[in-house]
Amino acid sequence: MRIAVIGAGAMGSLFGAMLSRVADIYLIDKSEKHVQAITEKGLVIEKKDGSSEIFQGLFAATNPESVKAEIDLAIIFTKSCQTKEAVRSAKPLLGKKGLALTLQNGLGNADIIADIVGKDRTVAGVTSHGATLLGPGHIRHAGEGATYLAGSTENLPFLQKIAEVFNAGGIKTTLSENLDSLIWGKLIINVGINALAATLRVPNGVLGMTPACEKIMAYAVSEAVRVADALGIKLPYNNHIEQVKTVCANTAGNRASMLQDVLRGARTEVGVINRAIAEKGKMLGIPTPYNIFLSEIIEALEATAEHRIGSF
Repeated sequence: MRIAVIGAGAMGSLFGAMLSRVADIYLIDKSEKHVQAITEKGLVIEKKDGSSEIFQGLFAATNPESVKAEIDLAIIFTKSCQTKEAVRSAKPLLGKKGLALTLQNGLGNADIIADIVGKDRTVAGVTSHGATLLGPGHIRHAGEGATYLAGSTENLPFLQKIAEVFNAGGIKTTLSENLDSLIWGKLIINVGINALAATLRVPNGVLGMTPACEKIMAYAVSEAVRVADALGIKLPYNNHIEQVKTVCANTAGNRASMLQDVLRGARTEVGVINRAIAEKGKMLGIPTPYNIFLSEIIEALEATAEHRIGSF
């Protein structure tokens, strides 16, 4: 299978490396330094036990047009604000039966992809793997977990093949018929972890073991759960805050993606996570003060990035 990863940052590089054992992988990322490091030195994946594996000979480029092969699967791993651009660049690479898969955070990515390549060629999924970009060509695999995929029934045989390839590459993958449950289940996790970790600048594990953090997490998560319930969405777990704490423990050393963005002074995905909860809560008449505050503090961090005071 020929797989293009559009947005080969921390998670994109991790999936690309793991899948390179069983598929032809094409990594596309805007960072010239990252692409150069992968091309010249290989992609380093650091594991939780401190050991590392170097993946040599991977195709990496900044320009999607560099890919001359006909792609079977394009995995969109960019930030949500870049989804439209990413899918437009991926569409010409896809073969006649090629599919586009989003494993991104937040709400709305699958809809954007479907608008460009068609609903029948769109696959959505969630993953519990966690990764941190340590530097150009250097990734830490900070947490493992299940991956779920859902798509059109017309593509079931190909979806099963994708799942087989993912499993063969070491990514435990299952097909699901309940896409909304998958996406909202992951969204609730992100609501509890991302913005709080980014604000406090701590790894995931600290949140789940600190009572002062857990209190804020619980309020933000309970707001999101009330919104999901009002929308008639059945979440894939019952004890919501315990699920968030479990993910914190399983990805204890991971820097949440929003934290990585804040540290780089980059735009975050708060708009499709906490802000999305706040907007839907407003539509439904459900108060979401904690998600509003978390959204506003992250947006303020984005707006003041160039004026940040460093360490003394």
